Amino acid sequence: MTPLFIGIAGGTGSGKSTIAHKLATALPTESVVTIDHDAYYRDRSDLAIADRQQLNYDHPDALETELLVRHLGKLRADEPVELPVYDFKTHARSLSTRRVSPAPVVIVEGILVFVDPGLRAALDIKIFVDTDADIRVFRRIRRDLEQRGRTFQSVREQYYRTVRPMHLQFVEPSKRWADIIIPEGGDNRVAIDLIVGKLLNVVGSPA
Repeated sequence: MTPLFIGIAGGTGSGKSTIAHKLATALPTESVVTIDHDAYYRDRSDLAIADRQQLNYDHPDALETELLVRHLGKLRADEPVELPVYDFKTHARSLSTRRVSPAPVVIVEGILVFVDPGLRAALDIKIFVDTDADIRVFRRIRRDLEQRGRTFQSVREQYYRTVRPMHLQFVEPSKRWADIIIPEGGDNRVAIDLIVGKLLNVVGSPA
């Protein structure tokens, strides 16, 4: 079976991960794998932690997208890959990796998934999650405070310094490459059901 590669993009806090999770859980476990573009942040452990905190993590250059493209090529060729594991608290890659085996459906999600031409070309279906900015920013604040050990002051500073400008420069314009636009993220049950129906046709309905 030729694998189907799905890209899910959208602003930070738009609901990309929620949609990726809902799509994956609707399919038989062995038929789908998910890959987070964020895992491919470049390792900057050569810098002091204070310097790492000042880097622009919302710019395409912060990600080793070329490695992700190579990994997708291997998965399409029915070869397993070793994905990097990124620690958001230390802004560095772990020494360990995550082994991913080929599957009929491969879901790739991240804010900049549609920006790189090589990555876009590797995707069969491109989904953009379009959620209002006020909802997105509150979701990001909650995530960074609860899951990534950040302070409110650092989250606010980063949002105005890099997150918002990079969204306007890269993320929002990449919506033009989408095949499907889903308003309001994971709350859009109709859109999710339609996509799940398409995927079940690819992998076969679960028993």
